[in-house]
Amino acid sequence: MRILFMGTPEFAVPSLDILNKDHDIVGLFTKVDKPNMRGKKIKFTPVKEYALEHNIPVYQPKSVKTEETLEIIRELNPDLIVVVAYGKILPQELIDIPRLGVINVHSSLLPKFRGAAPIHAALINGEEETGVTIMYIAEELDAGDMIMTGKTPITEEDTLATLHDRLMGIGAETLLEAVNKIGEGTAPRIPQDHSKATFIKPFKKEDCEVNWSETKENIFNFVRGMNPFPCSHTYLEGKLYKIYGVEKSEREYEGECGTIVKLLKGKGPVVKVANGSVVLSQVKPENKKKLSGGDLINGNYFTVGEKFN
Repeated sequence: MRILFMGTPEFAVPSLDILNKDHDIVGLFTKVDKPNMRGKKIKFTPVKEYALEHNIPVYQPKSVKTEETLEIIRELNPDLIVVVAYGKILPQELIDIPRLGVINVHSSLLPKFRGAAPIHAALINGEEETGVTIMYIAEELDAGDMIMTGKTPITEEDTLATLHDRLMGIGAETLLEAVNKIGEGTAPRIPQDHSKATFIKPFKKEDCEVNWSETKENIFNFVRGMNPFPCSHTYLEGKLYKIYGVEKSEREYEGECGTIVKLLKGKGPVVKVANGSVVLSQVKPENKKKLSGGDLINGNYFTVGEKFN
């Protein structure tokens, strides 16, 4: 099958790789290259690096809505377009080009968590299960008919990093199965129940601040759902502290939520929350390296009675 692949980040690479082994990838569409953090060296997207290594033609249009871009796709003449975290909304005129349609790998069990950050959302909301959905693309965001899903349980040990990597593999395997079904003419089209749809927007900096008045369960899920990116944070006397890990504690203390109520030797600072407390197990103080809870105590970073903003 002739496939045009559209994707950008690391999450898309296993999907591109698994399709490239069984199908003819006629081209790759990815976002425009950007300078690295220092603004000097141009950094290729992960899928572009893969494509260059495997002699796949690369296209990086600024817009997918121009006639020039649409003409490139018509000339490539793909049977199917596969989208994995491309980062652009496709117009209907583009969707209509390939004879077998356009499909997408979305990292949630639709219709739950449509939008930009579904893996974060599954953890933050305390879901016990998540997965990927292979679906046909429609003009409305993440609202197309579903083909199939791949599922995985969420454990207490999972963070955004571990769940991202697991879904990356599940997505690739499920995608290949869906593409093969499309080629055989056996792929179903399962309409979504739009009344059950939930949405997750991209995170702004203010969305990442820990609310210490929440329950220990909600704070635990929030912190791991933000680890490692964009990372939850808090403030103390105007200084920024990035929170990478907390442990839940049943013990309750007097005082206001957000107050450091104990320095637990070998474990970390204890912070009062709505229904108990949490122990700070991994924190990055402003302009410092990431530290364990024990190192925070040994370094005298916090004092009992101090309160996070």
